[in-house]
Amino acid sequence: MSVGIPNPDITAAILAGGQGARLGGRDKGLALLGGRPLIERVSQAIAGQVGQVLICANRNTQDYAAFGRVVADGDSGFRGPLAGIAAALAACNTPWLLTVPVDSPHPPANLAERLHAAALETKADVAVAGDGVRTQPLFAIYRRTLANAAAAALASDLAVWRWQQDCKAVTVDFSDCASDLANLNTEQEFRIWELRHIGC
Repeated sequence: MSVGIPNPDITAAILAGGQGARLGGRDKGLALLGGRPLIERVSQAIAGQVGQVLICANRNTQDYAAFGRVVADGDSGFRGPLAGIAAALAACNTPWLLTVPVDSPHPPANLAERLHAAALETKADVAVAGDGVRTQPLFAIYRRTLANAAAAALASDLAVWRWQQDCKAVTVDFSDCASDLANLNTEQEFRIWELRHIGC
């Protein structure tokens, strides 16, 4: 598996605006995993693949600002990941926007490279990662020109996957590193990850 290289045409948006319901309402991106906040792990993993990093967050913005430019959802409350994607597309100043969820501590090392190449090859506006079983809609790349379409989809209360279907997204096979697309939702999942990756 090749290692991704920085692409100045791509901005990454780390989606960290969730409620953390399965963590008792704690801000998941700031939760410690192996002694380090999740946002630190994800931002370090993704920063080397792109030109710049945005963080979509609705609280604790000063804490998140240490890891990238913070962008809040356009509306108050927690409206789900499409709200963060729409806000990031509106703030993006590069041709492409890559999204990754904050609760996946080890995104693929060549995520941006492979998604971008697939979108260019197929002339698609959206490319989304698949783990060999299902698509993982929060690991995706979008043309910046979809900003208005994202806002409209948010106003219609569409799910991310449904909007991606409407955009005729192409799926890119990441089954060779499917575990890198896994996300952590509960305290138990945090502890299991730590046991498997002790010292990481």
